[in-house]
Amino acid sequence: MTLISILVPAYNEEATVRDCHRRISAVLATLPDLEAEIIFTDNHSTDCTFALLTRIAAEDPRVRVYRFSRNVGYQNSVMYAYKVARGECAIQLDCDLQDPPELIPRMLELWQQDHQVVYGVRRRLPDGPVVAALRRGFYAIIDRISPDDLPRNAGEFRLTDRRLLEQIRLREDRSPYMRGMISAMGFSQVGLEYDRAPRMAGTSKFPLRAMMSLAVDGMVNHSLVPLRLASTTSILVGLLTFLVLLGYLIGKLILGQEWPPGFATLVILLLMSITLNAMFLGIVGEYVGRIFLQTKNINAPIVQATLNVPAPANQAVIPDQTVMQAAE
Repeated sequence: MTLISILVPAYNEEATVRDCHRRISAVLATLPDLEAEIIFTDNHSTDCTFALLTRIAAEDPRVRVYRFSRNVGYQNSVMYAYKVARGECAIQLDCDLQDPPELIPRMLELWQQDHQVVYGVRRRLPDGPVVAALRRGFYAIIDRISPDDLPRNAGEFRLTDRRLLEQIRLREDRSPYMRGMISAMGFSQVGLEYDRAPRMAGTSKFPLRAMMSLAVDGMVNHSLVPLRLASTTSILVGLLTFLVLLGYLIGKLILGQEWPPGFATLVILLLMSITLNAMFLGIVGEYVGRIFLQTKNINAPIVQATLNVPAPANQAVIPDQTVMQAAE
C-alpha cells in the first residue's frame, strides 16, 4: 500500500487538535487503498496541546509526535516535519482547520495525474479587508521580484511528492521560507482553488508582526532585488549630489553668483546621506543576519520528546518530566 504523510504543525492548539485529528481520520477512512502517518510537530506549546497529543497517539498508532525543546518558529517546525516524513507524498495543513482536510482526496487525484506539487490557492480569505489586501499585495510583489515562479495567493496547504522531500532533506536552512523553497524546485506544480475557512477555535499565531517577518523572509530568501535597489539608489543619489555640487561650483567660480551661506544645503545633503546609509545598511544587515544564522546553525530544532517514534539505536530521547506529568 502507498504510504502518505500528513504534516500538522501545532503551537498552543489545545482547542483544535482533537477536532483536527478527528477530521483527518474521517478523510483517511474514505481512502482504504492508502496507508497514512500523521505527523504533529509541537513547537513547544505551553498549554495542554502535548498532553492531548499524548492521548491521541495512544489511541491512534498512525500518529507520530515530535515536541521541540523550544519554539523554533513556524517555518523551521514545518521543515523538520518534511524531513522526517516517510510517505510517497506529504500533505501539510494547519491545526486550526482553516485548510480543510476534506480536500486531501482531490489533492491525491492531481498527484496521481503526475503533478509533483499540488498547492492550495486561497480564493477567499476570512481576514479583514486590510489584512487580506496586505496578503495579496505581498504575493504580487514577491512574485514580481523573484526569479522563481512563486504562485500567488498560495499558503502552506500543499501536497509534495517524495522527489521534492528528498531534496528538502538535503537543505540546512535556518531561516527557511518553505512555500518559496518548494516552488523554486520546479517539477509539475498545479494549484487547487478553495475558500479558506475562519479559525474554528483558539487564537491566531500569526499577528501582523509575524506576517511582516514572514514577508521579509520571503523577499530576502528568494530575491536579490533589495540589494540591487540599494546599490541603484545609492548611485542615483550620488550622481544627483555630484550634479548639485557641479552646478554650485559653476555658478560660484564662472558665473560669479553670490550664493547665501550653504548651511541649509549642507544639512539637507548630510541628512539625506545619513538616511540612505541607515536604510540600506539595514537591507544589507538582513542578508548578513541570515548568513550568521546559517553558519552558527541557530534555530536548529532540538527534539525534546517523541510519541510513536522509534528512538535511534545509539540515542534515546528523554522526555521532559513536567510535560509527561501533564500528559498523564
